[in-house]
Amino acid sequence: MPESTRDMLTENAVLKTETVTQQLYWRYATKAFDPTRQIPDPVWTTLEQSLVLAPSSFGLQPWKFIVVRNPEIRQQLLEHSWGQTQVVDASHFVVFAIKQNIDEADVDQYVERMADVQDVSTENLEGYGSMVKGFLDDPPFPLNKDEWAARQVYVALGQFMTCAAMLGIDTCPMEGIVPAKYDEVLGLTSQDYSTVVTCAAGYRAPDDKHADRPKVRYTAETVIQYVD
Repeated sequence: MPESTRDMLTENAVLKTETVTQQLYWRYATKAFDPTRQIPDPVWTTLEQSLVLAPSSFGLQPWKFIVVRNPEIRQQLLEHSWGQTQVVDASHFVVFAIKQNIDEADVDQYVERMADVQDVSTENLEGYGSMVKGFLDDPPFPLNKDEWAARQVYVALGQFMTCAAMLGIDTCPMEGIVPAKYDEVLGLTSQDYSTVVTCAAGYRAPDDKHADRPKVRYTAETVIQYVD
């Protein structure tokens, strides 16, 4: 590695490399949460920002993140979650939903937001908007827009879980749910959004037997291939 690259990494690093690796090993899909412990507000605000700042294709952000704080609603969702108690025991519970059938109006809305944030005219962004609309209307490969949006949601989920691990917050991503029932309980159908995946966040229970199990992963040599 060139010396200039090493200097840049040292200058820009916020966490030590060993700390990042340590926290990634520490993280696991938490099966049992401690229902008496709550994530402090400043920490949760940071985790919300990890969702707000998540990357997406073209920057379109075809999603909504529903933080379910009402205990009664969470109890209703438990019925549609294969009995997984993380739904009700975790400090926070997030439902990741996609914007259904994203279209030109969604692109226009994003272009307006871009113009406002970057202090440019929408006219200067017409080329960008037309390019994105062209992709959605006539993609260069077979594209189901809802499936495409779902893939964007999983990018946000990954960022959320990684940031949580860096902050010492446990998470458990959950696909073992009935999305249509979630949509009914949360009133998403009328909003043109639909549930894709959920994630519980909080603190592991002291007696969760899964916490200390060795992490089973293939070696780097098995899953990483270099093309030189």
